Amino acid sequence: MKGHYRVLAHEGVEAGNHDFAHDIERGLSEELKSIPSKYIYDEKGVDTLSHLEGVFENYLMNCEYEILQNNKTNIARTIGLKKFNMVGLGAGDAEKTKVLLNHFLKSSLDVTYFPIDKNESTMKNLIEDFEKDDMDIQIEGLVAEYFEGITWLVKNVRGPNLVLFPGSNIGTFTLSEAELFLHRLNNAMNEGDFLLIGFDLKKEVSVINKVSNDSKDIATRFNLNLLTRINRELGGEFEPGQFKYYGSFNENSGAVESKLVSQKDQKVHIKSLGKTFFFKKGETIHTENSYKFTEGDIFHLANRAGFDMLRNYTDSKGYFMDSLWQVSKKAPKRRKV
Repeated sequence: MKGHYRVLAHEGVEAGNHDFAHDIERGLSEELKSIPSKYIYDEKGVDTLSHLEGVFENYLMNCEYEILQNNKTNIARTIGLKKFNMVGLGAGDAEKTKVLLNHFLKSSLDVTYFPIDKNESTMKNLIEDFEKDDMDIQIEGLVAEYFEGITWLVKNVRGPNLVLFPGSNIGTFTLSEAELFLHRLNNAMNEGDFLLIGFDLKKEVSVINKVSNDSKDIATRFNLNLLTRINRELGGEFEPGQFKYYGSFNENSGAVESKLVSQKDQKVHIKSLGKTFFFKKGETIHTENSYKFTEGDIFHLANRAGFDMLRNYTDSKGYFMDSLWQVSKKAPKRRKV
């Protein structure tokens, strides 16, 4: 295996910390307190989430793994390429990615893997993990934001691309945000490129809520890690034990709404902001929405963003869907992203 990465991100650590501090200050100053969900997914948060894979209640990871195992041959056949770049948006789903990579390699396809992740340490760990598996694969990691990475790839590397966006990461966006994200993604890709994207489907509410209340409290630790991160990076004085995680599916919004609930009247000082924030007992900090989809929703998103939907793959229970799209040859391309 040959693996290395390049750092494309222009912001740097200081700029990233500035954005984090600014968003925390703004979110905690609102009447209805909230923190952007992207800050939950630091290295510690992603590592915590990875332990959900073995939890019975977490259908999402298990179902998508089943889908890829059962449909890897059909995916390769539908794409119909002998040589291409496989682009992973986020490095956290490497185990599922390996299902496809191993099949492509065994099928004598010429594939170069381009994982894109803004966290350099996550990229290092990914490459080390692949080295342990001794896979005969060329890995060209890009440490960058998604669109920055794909734009660089399209400009500098020849060949068609298969972009992977698994795990229902799209579900953390509102519908309008998802449309904008997918439109920008389409605009950054080449005409005829492929996108394999995961969606958590709408199903019985009791099944959905089991993930938010798993028996090992992983969802709780995942969300409380956000407070620990504020303490570590911004000099916060949160006592995570004084907040309780609550997550439940809202049928009106179509999303699981995740919140941290203050267990008492308390005040929390954040040194780098020079501010103290007050919480009443029962007051919440909104941390994330996780939207669920119907097949009609998925078709609408593909169409609005300029993709042709080629195939939909579901697990045996119909809980999850991986949808294979192609950048439409009919839609006009605009290179500005």
